[in-house]
Amino acid sequence: MTDTKDFPPDVLPESRSRVPLPNRDDLDDAAREVFDAHVHIDPAAGKSLAGLYGPGGIRLHSKKLSGLSSAAAHYLRHGAEYTDQEREVAILVTAREFDSQFEWCAHEREGLRVGLPMETVDVIRHRRPTGGLPETHAVLIELGRQLFQTHKLDSATYARAIKAFEISTLVDIISMMGAYSATAIMLAAFDVQLPEGADPGLLLD
Repeated sequence: MTDTKDFPPDVLPESRSRVPLPNRDDLDDAAREVFDAHVHIDPAAGKSLAGLYGPGGIRLHSKKLSGLSSAAAHYLRHGAEYTDQEREVAILVTAREFDSQFEWCAHEREGLRVGLPMETVDVIRHRRPTGGLPETHAVLIELGRQLFQTHKLDSATYARAIKAFEISTLVDIISMMGAYSATAIMLAAFDVQLPEGADPGLLLD
């Protein structure tokens, strides 16, 4: 658990990152809607998991980005044709491959909330073999590991993926992994610290 006194010198205690929390009065109408959605945290209703302390708050520093990206983000998390558990597997493997503690912390909790087995979580966390997991979980993990480690996807894994998911669903899954990889590098660039009271969920090499 990291106390604010242990933050790097360029991290602001009030935002727990390198940039201040956004000021609602500085935003246009579309961004204010996004701001208000982040203030009211309710995962079950499709609201933000981290509120303004994380990627949502950082994106609001771009006058247009938050309003433009919110519809796509909402669709990928809540409208696409994969289950809540499959969504969280895809996000967790992305967080693991980017060693993103903040992303992992939010989505381990969310994964367990939607019933993701701890066995699946720990296979991702510790980079263990995927044998014995449900096929959709296993193929998502293998797919993410290959794409983020080798930047390629071999034919055998692609064949498994296209057997497990419709092409349109697979496009959405890959798009979501890409979106969360973008979130991971944003969190790294602005050195976003874990929420108050949270412990790191990943052992880093």
